[in-house]
Amino acid sequence: MPGFLLDLDGTLYSGDRPIPYAADFIGWLRRNGHPFLFLTNNSSRTPEQVAAHLKQTGIPASPGEVFTSSQAAALYMTDEGLSGQTVFCIGEGGLRQALQEAGFTLLADDAPPEAQAAAVVQGIDRAFSYGKLMTAVRFIRRGARFVLTNPDHLLPWNGELTPGAGSIASSIERASETAPVVIGKPSPIIMRYAVAKLGLPPEDIWAVGDNLNTDIRGGVDAGCRSALVLTGLADEHNYKAQIAATGVTPELVCRHLMELADHIGSRS
Repeated sequence: MPGFLLDLDGTLYSGDRPIPYAADFIGWLRRNGHPFLFLTNNSSRTPEQVAAHLKQTGIPASPGEVFTSSQAAALYMTDEGLSGQTVFCIGEGGLRQALQEAGFTLLADDAPPEAQAAAVVQGIDRAFSYGKLMTAVRFIRRGARFVLTNPDHLLPWNGELTPGAGSIASSIERASETAPVVIGKPSPIIMRYAVAKLGLPPEDIWAVGDNLNTDIRGGVDAGCRSALVLTGLADEHNYKAQIAATGVTPELVCRHLMELADHIGSRS
C-alpha cells in the first residue's frame, strides 16, 4: 500500500482556486486507505490554517495531515541541540508558532544591538525590511546559525509569480557571507522527517508535485517514487524543457492527479 507526500500550491490548488480532480484524488486516497501527508514549503501558515485553506478549496483536511517547512525547521533545531534557546525569526505566523511550540524564545524585530541569538530562522516575510536584514546579518556574523525554511525564489499565487523566501535569503546570505541550512524541499531534512512521519520505506512513497526543482528533486533524492503533475509550474507546454533544464526526471508525468490514481489502481 503506497503512501504519498503531496505538494499543495500548483498541485491541489492554485492560490485560492481549486485544481480539477484534486478533491477526487484525495477522496480516492481516503477510500483506499493510502497514508499521505500534505507537505508544503510554505512557512507562513500554521497546520490549522493550511487545513482550513484546503477545506475552502473543496478538500477535507485536518491539521495532523499537514507537515510544513516551519515544523521541520523547529524539529531540525531541536535535534541540533538548540532547544530552549533564543532565536531571531524573520517570518510570519506559521513559523513563529512552530518555533514557540518547540520551546524557542523569539527576539523582537527591534532587538537591541547587544542582544544574543543562537540562530536566525527565516521564511517568507511580507513585512521584510532593511532593519530586519541588518539585525539578521549582525547575529549571523557573530556566529548565529542561519536556518532557511525553504529556498523558493518565486511563489505562484493566483496566476502570478511573487517573490519567495529564497529571494529574502539571498540578500541575507550575500550580506552575512554565510550560506543557510535549507530545510524545505528539495532538502533531505524535510524529506527525512516526512518519510518518518508516514512510517513507510521511501521506495513505497510517491512524492507528488508540480515543481521539478523542489517536489520531484526532493523525492528522487530521498529514494521515493515521483509523479509530476502538469497543473502548476510544470504544464503540458513546458514540462519537457523543464526536465531538460533541471536534469530531474520523474518516474511518471500526469496531466492531473486522477491519472496517477488510475496508474496505481491498474498496477494493483
